[in-house]
Amino acid sequence: MSETPSVCHKCNEVIENRIITALGKNWHPEHFACKDCQRPIKEATFNIQSGEPVCSECFVSNYSGTCFGCKLPILERTIKAMDQSWHEECFVCAGPCKKPLVGTSFYERDGKPYCRIDFEQMFAARCFGCTKVITENAIVALNGKWHRECFKCKKCQTPITESTFAVEDQKPLCAACSG
Repeated sequence: MSETPSVCHKCNEVIENRIITALGKNWHPEHFACKDCQRPIKEATFNIQSGEPVCSECFVSNYSGTCFGCKLPILERTIKAMDQSWHEECFVCAGPCKKPLVGTSFYERDGKPYCRIDFEQMFAARCFGCTKVITENAIVALNGKWHRECFKCKKCQTPITESTFAVEDQKPLCAACSG
């Protein structure tokens, strides 16, 4: 009982001697070639486009994106974020922490990604009372933003909830302390 002869995927002729098996197909070694430049692929690794082999050189020039972070070609996994392509290791917080952002939520400012903590520390509004970051609703008064709990009378420290109040040294005063 003889085996069915192997047929080359490119030329459809029987392969007698050396054989390359790749992409679920058999090839004469000289026919296992880049679909773009037609040169035989001799490297152990190659790329695939539309089910056909592509040499590394053609892949870089014809198919790979350029990393927005490091400006080098992307030959492996591509991260798409902010309408750009990134190497996985290049998609990191632009703030001081430089933490990886792959698989996490992030904030964008001026075309750069930031983790929540760095973004808030660098760009969020700060309370006029305590100077800490305001991440939720704020009271806007006296040319600034305030945490609700920080907008209190300068003298008695009672939170000011009325829409009218007095001002002393750019600090609010409740009706009782101002009268």
